[in-house]
Amino acid sequence: MADIQHLRKMSGAGMMDCKNALTEADSDFDKAMEIIRKKGQAVAAKRSDREASEGCVVAKSNGTVAVVIALKCETDFVAKNADFVALTNQILDVALAAKAADVEAVKALPFSNLTIQDAVTDRIGITGEKMELDGYGIVEGPSASFYIHPGNRLATAVAFNLPDVPAEVAHEVAMQVAAMAPVAVTPEGVPAELLANEKQIAADKARQEGKPENLIERIAEGRINKFYKEVCLLDQEFVKDPKITIGQYLKSVNKDLTVLDFKRYTLNQE
Repeated sequence: MADIQHLRKMSGAGMMDCKNALTEADSDFDKAMEIIRKKGQAVAAKRSDREASEGCVVAKSNGTVAVVIALKCETDFVAKNADFVALTNQILDVALAAKAADVEAVKALPFSNLTIQDAVTDRIGITGEKMELDGYGIVEGPSASFYIHPGNRLATAVAFNLPDVPAEVAHEVAMQVAAMAPVAVTPEGVPAELLANEKQIAADKARQEGKPENLIERIAEGRINKFYKEVCLLDQEFVKDPKITIGQYLKSVNKDLTVLDFKRYTLNQE
């Protein structure tokens, strides 16, 4: 029983899985661990074509760096499991400490004598569900903050250009990113493909309204300016006070304060 409990603590596998693995391995602890690991790999291969649309999204900051990450699974039942949430937060801590550049770098990080990817695969064998690490983002600046929406399905990370940004201010901006889903900090950061598509839509709409062809471009530009106010963080109306923009809100705190970067990830359909 002591061996079973030790194996369960080390692997996270269920009691019967640990008992069966030790029996199959003739009580050899290392072999039992390998049996459990191979079970995870087998289940992962079998369920590779399944959709992992549930999961846990978390974020964290060390003051100057903030990261957001999602560990996805198949069902809400597993997503809310305390062990699953704990694993997601453990991965988050490792990624933050390493300042991992992207999700592939996170997967390769060492984690309890394994890599993070191996640890996720092992957990697949325990839950019997497809799991995948997804939605990783990192921001860095003199100040960095984060926000996790209740339910662990949406989280954000925001970096600022100045140190010691008041916690309340940083939190408000992180919540703004969560609520309003901007795509860039400023118009210059809007992806070229998205902007071109929006310009085409604006021009087509003007033509459908019967506007003169020589005015189409000017009308489209006017609508693009409105588009910027919807998708650019600093130009968005502040949710808490629609009379001002986020940019103006930051200037009211410090005339030099602005946002350097942000990341947002959600499992919700929007």
